[in-house]
Amino acid sequence: MSSQSRFNQLSFRHIGTDFTGGLTAAVVALPLALAFGMASGAGPVAGVYGAVLVGFFAALFGGTPSQVSGPTGPMTVVMAGVFTSMQAKYPETGLYLGFTAVIIAGLFQIAFGLLRLGKYFILVPYPVISGFMTGIGVIIIILQLGPLLGHGGTPSLMAALVSLPDWLLAINWQELALGGLALAVVYLWPARWNVWLPRPLVALLTGTLVALWLPPEAIAIIGDIPTGFPPLHWPVINLDVLGELLYAGVLLAVLGSIDSLLTSLVADSMTKQQHDSDRELIGQGVGNTLAGFFGGLPGAGATMRTVVNIRAGGKTGFSGAIHALVLLVVMMGAGKYAAHVPLAVLAGILIKVGLDIIDWPFFRRLGKLPMNTVALMLLVLGL
Repeated sequence: MSSQSRFNQLSFRHIGTDFTGGLTAAVVALPLALAFGMASGAGPVAGVYGAVLVGFFAALFGGTPSQVSGPTGPMTVVMAGVFTSMQAKYPETGLYLGFTAVIIAGLFQIAFGLLRLGKYFILVPYPVISGFMTGIGVIIIILQLGPLLGHGGTPSLMAALVSLPDWLLAINWQELALGGLALAVVYLWPARWNVWLPRPLVALLTGTLVALWLPPEAIAIIGDIPTGFPPLHWPVINLDVLGELLYAGVLLAVLGSIDSLLTSLVADSMTKQQHDSDRELIGQGVGNTLAGFFGGLPGAGATMRTVVNIRAGGKTGFSGAIHALVLLVVMMGAGKYAAHVPLAVLAGILIKVGLDIIDWPFFRRLGKLPMNTVALMLLVLGL
């Protein structure tokens, strides 16, 4: 894609296929947004708000026409740590401090784009990306073991590891069965049906319907979530934790930039187009800045949602914007139904996300790779 105005790429010529692609991507995005919101500690609605705001504005201002953006596993893991740290220090304003870090991240991404740094993010060595992403995948899986086994989740990796023996001694078999059912669906659902009935949505609906036949007191569910347009949250500045917020903002900005530009390369390979990396960073930055102002999780270009969008016919930024608008309409009208989704079902869906993030091909080639490459990957993984 050339560096011309992003809006020049918004052609109504493909509005029919863009609508199909955006609608299909929204169907995939909804269960993931709810799950990422719960996993972050900010609640399911934060995941949906993030999907709406990042998805809409990154689509309009970004540099990859067919890319769909929203909360991702790596960004959610970082935010879970930020929310935990801020709320432990400042219970009343901790959540808002966390969203301030999201605003900071968005502003950094805009600066990266204006400074034309986009081309440098994809130069990060492969072992570093592999180790980091694999570590994120492992963390997601461990953090979801609590809800899967019928216990309250925790955003702290160490707390989850310490609690795991107790969880295993008191398993809620009904919740484990629901989570196992969701995990089985996302693995076994036929690929040829996935474009029209995406696996995460089928898992969400199947698990929720089965749970309706179980005693309500035996199943932990999402519970009431707000509906309608998100309220405005002004950033909270606390000098005592400003350094920590800046660090979190930079980390989110760098991670989101790498994640988005790698997904842009996937989109390029499928569409035979060339993205504009600097404009993509600006679009992601605008989306994340606004997500922080309205209580949404930060996001990035999402590979699975982008691939689904392209395969369903999405060609321009309208498809990503339509995906966001569909999510907003669903939340305004159907949020009360999402309250009945079992946490164990979301855990099963997220465990599949974690397994997908792990770089299994790297481990399969372990014996053939240079020792310094393996050592670098394992070092980053351990960190």
